[in-house]
Amino acid sequence: MTSTITGTVGQHGLAGQDMPDLDLTGADWRSGSQGVGDVQIAFVEGFIAMRNGRRPEGPSIVFTPAEWRAFVVNAREGEFDLT
Repeated sequence: MTSTITGTVGQHGLAGQDMPDLDLTGADWRSGSQGVGDVQIAFVEGFIAMRNGRRPEGPSIVFTPAEWRAFVVNAREGEFDLT
């Protein structure tokens, strides 16, 4: 998973696949259901990008639709709960 400050994503590390270069500079970033938060997502060219809303200039993680579904299901089941 790499990203430049301009938001172009070149490689996706979750699946070890090369992803197309995505220009995220004009992406429509959305926050969680409460309208505020640290995590933001954007749907770009058939992929789902996620970033830290407090550091939007930082790297973004890009998911394929299947990876996104798996992430959401596991998050709902508490797999990533650190408490």
